[in-house]
Amino acid sequence: MNKQKVKQNQKIRRKGRVRSKISGIKECPRLSVFKSNKGMFLQLIDDTNGNTLASVSGNDIKKKGEKTAVGMELGKLIAKKALDKKIDQIVFDRGGYKYHGRVKAVADGAREGGLKF
Repeated sequence: MNKQKVKQNQKIRRKGRVRSKISGIKECPRLSVFKSNKGMFLQLIDDTNGNTLASVSGNDIKKKGEKTAVGMELGKLIAKKALDKKIDQIVFDRGGYKYHGRVKAVADGAREGGLKF
């Protein structure tokens, strides 16, 4: 098997382990993180009804520069949207990504914005 497929399979397995342990409800939704090479996408998800309560992407902010700085700003923005909807407690879903770099910056930004994990 080539290295790319091995890495992809490892990410899928990590994501499955994370998702088996966490779930979001309306009062405490799941903050899902997806990152691509160019941007990041965050969603607050109510898993009981299958609804997306709020979402942000890299296009929603004007700040350009380091990807970790953009992640921090996205975390603050999703926290502001959540607090506007009277949500202050969330469950963090890092997906299959390691809690490092951009993903950690999102979590720090959300905490700084007023969300509790």
